[in-house]
Amino acid sequence: MDIRLTNTLTRAKERFAPADPDRVTMYVCGPTVYNYAHIGNARPPVVFDVLFRLLRAAYGDAHVLYARNFTDVDDRIIAVAAERGGSIAAVTAPFEQAYREDMAALGNLAPTFEPRATEHIPGMCDVVSALIGKGFAYQGDSGVWFSVPADKGYGKLSNRSVDDMLSGTRVDAEEDKAHPADFALWKAARPGEPSWPSPFGEGRPGWHIECSAMIKATLGDTIDIHGGGIDLVFPHHENEIAQSECANGKPLARFWLHNGFLDMEGEKMSKSLGNVVLARELLQDWPGEVLRWALLSAHYRAPLDWTRALLDQSKAALDRLYTALRRIDRETAGAAARPPAAVEDAPPEFVAALSDDLNTPQAMAVLFALATEANKSADRAELERLGDALRGAGLLMGVLQGDPEAWFRTGDDVDEIDALVAERVAARAARNWAEADRLRAALAARGVEVMDNPGGSTWKRIG
Repeated sequence: MDIRLTNTLTRAKERFAPADPDRVTMYVCGPTVYNYAHIGNARPPVVFDVLFRLLRAAYGDAHVLYARNFTDVDDRIIAVAAERGGSIAAVTAPFEQAYREDMAALGNLAPTFEPRATEHIPGMCDVVSALIGKGFAYQGDSGVWFSVPADKGYGKLSNRSVDDMLSGTRVDAEEDKAHPADFALWKAARPGEPSWPSPFGEGRPGWHIECSAMIKATLGDTIDIHGGGIDLVFPHHENEIAQSECANGKPLARFWLHNGFLDMEGEKMSKSLGNVVLARELLQDWPGEVLRWALLSAHYRAPLDWTRALLDQSKAALDRLYTALRRIDRETAGAAARPPAAVEDAPPEFVAALSDDLNTPQAMAVLFALATEANKSADRAELERLGDALRGAGLLMGVLQGDPEAWFRTGDDVDEIDALVAERVAARAARNWAEADRLRAALAARGVEVMDNPGGSTWKRIG
């Protein structure tokens, strides 16, 4: 499997080969758990879950290590805890659990590691101590600062000069840093805030040092892939590189991958515009698989405009694919008798699409072509092959693993619809065609289409 990925660091699409095929490592920046995840927050975990699945297919499940962290201490968390009069753990624990639930509902596999920042404070202190010892950091009254001028390679990820980075920024007067671009590694304790002991005095870590320490602890000094949203290129990932590489004397990551922004109806999602939509809210109205399909409908590096039309299109796309799978199951041994989906059954052209920088739109086109073949075929062996191909490909992308019959039978009124369909079957058996037509019309008014077949009648929602 020849995987090619666009490396933000080199600005080129490169052939991916891990440093050690028996230990493929990937780290993706996770959430700051002071609130529920909005749908924009869900794009990176969905995108990198597809890459996780692809890497597992290429190198074996046991040989791919994926870490996604929880930032469970920062200014926003501290502010919420102070407002509520409780601990930061009381703030973060329920949102951490909610995040896990929401990401699972979107079809994401659990990462290998889910480190919390507060569990790695000693490791952060070790990195800071190494930076001080090597002359890349210094201590002031307000904490420990990284010296950007001391790092001659600073800016290589974002490809911006220090002057460009400082353009339009403000420097607080009380900050005792030597250069405006210097950033906090350790913040001295403030009254009423949580703090930890360190060689630099009581305090808490800066945001950037957290990921450097968690990467080192879970995956090592140099990892194969580091991922996240494009908004993290600067300053977060730039600062991660500076800290880790100056402390360890080694590259932090060989490949840097970043997904594009998600906008709401053509506008940037923001609290000030009132257009922030939580993944949890969307999951109340839409199957998680529809949201996942929508998040993967554009190439991961491209911006994605989140609209109601996108959701409708995603639902229609999955309806089309599940319709093909339902026909396959009915014409062959059926869902109960089929073997579990296997990625080995995914067609070569589907694997090639995902292997080409996670080209999910092209991969989706392959799925539609398979569905078209299935809808035309009458050969049982061919239908079985196409069913295996659809489910195997779907497994790689995290879709099409549900029961096709169940897919079309969702909602709180399933029992009522079943009863109406049963009444209609009885009316047809009694040749009461007027009653059968009335019931069909009543079901259609509820957005339900009835399909009659020799074995009885089935139904699906159409709107």
